[in-house]
Amino acid sequence: MTAHVRPSSPRQPEQPVRQENLRTLNLELVFRHIVSAAGPISRTELATLTGLTRPTITRIAEELLAGHLITEAGLSHNGRAGRPRVGLTLSEKGPAGLGLDIRADGLAACVVDLTGTVRHMAFDPATYSGRGAPDVVAHLARMARAAIDAIVAEDLTVVTATLAVPGPVQAGTVQSAPELGWRGVDAQALLRAALHPVDLPITVENEANLAALGELYASDNRLDSFVYVSGGLGIGAGIVLDGRLMRGARGWSGELGHVAVYPDGDACPCGSRGCLEAYASLQAILGDEAAPAGTTPDAAVTGRAEAGDPATIAALDTAGTALGIALADMLNILDIDTVLLGGSFALLASWLTANARAEIDRRVLTAAWAPITVRPALLGPDAAVIGAALTSIDQIRRHPTAWLARQPAHSAAP
Repeated sequence: MTAHVRPSSPRQPEQPVRQENLRTLNLELVFRHIVSAAGPISRTELATLTGLTRPTITRIAEELLAGHLITEAGLSHNGRAGRPRVGLTLSEKGPAGLGLDIRADGLAACVVDLTGTVRHMAFDPATYSGRGAPDVVAHLARMARAAIDAIVAEDLTVVTATLAVPGPVQAGTVQSAPELGWRGVDAQALLRAALHPVDLPITVENEANLAALGELYASDNRLDSFVYVSGGLGIGAGIVLDGRLMRGARGWSGELGHVAVYPDGDACPCGSRGCLEAYASLQAILGDEAAPAGTTPDAAVTGRAEAGDPATIAALDTAGTALGIALADMLNILDIDTVLLGGSFALLASWLTANARAEIDRRVLTAAWAPITVRPALLGPDAAVIGAALTSIDQIRRHPTAWLARQPAHSAAP
């Protein structure tokens, strides 16, 4: 019996390389080298790295300079004899990315420039419990407009916005976010309407994924495989392998909060039982005692833990143990050696880490000879909003021609 075996990757039809395509490919190649360079890079170095002629490099550089994507960084010998060379580096003016985040302790807005530098950060400790999605998004839109206005004076232009939400997202719609009381909410359409007349491309993404990307960018290439755990009213995970975010077939990977740690355990808001969120979310740690008026849930938990409240300490011990059980399963499957605790978990890491590590050491097969690191995330609770802003600007870093096409007429680079 014979069977038809399909090639592992279907062949794409051959496409002719047109002159305009060649210009775009050359420009993006040069720009990628400038983006990835450790410091200012000269035109001569770019010609050597890309194989393009010096006149072509010069014309591309002029186009990027005119589009405010790069700037000249002064003279440098680069450690070599001879005439000093003018370096090229990313511009701190021009395009910028806007990030927005709905988190346990409030709402946040952030703007980053092309270099990845945070140029604006705003946080409003507003609580959204009991508030409908349109009200929450309208509040975020006001923060977004204030951020856009603030950076105009710095010669920056927001090119796109990314909203971080605690739940799976499909085509801009939040499928389920029990901690917000959202199900089937078209957050993209709500934000677009609330921002009117400001017209921006808007993306909605899971906050744990965005936070993981923020940590990846912040790691300066020293960390390329890790699990980022975002703790708050819900619990999510962003998984990075070999420098790439694992989104899953539909972008819904990382729902760590709904991994069953005790199959016949407590009821979870998702409708199942024994989920990690039922033991380690902020609401589970708070128990029947709500956060005092005017106090966010994570501030309430932190305050009680620092005061040595026995019930809170016991709840944190339970949360750490449940977190370790859930993570052990993930680490056994993925073979990752670093766990970053983010969101509210970054603030609570000193109470969660010992029990989580004990379960990981006991349950992960390789832990005895390949220790696993569990530590707070570098960016703390701001990771998701910074990751959202970086994701927005990363589109320009990958495809600068879209930005250049919006600028006044410039010379074409072959």
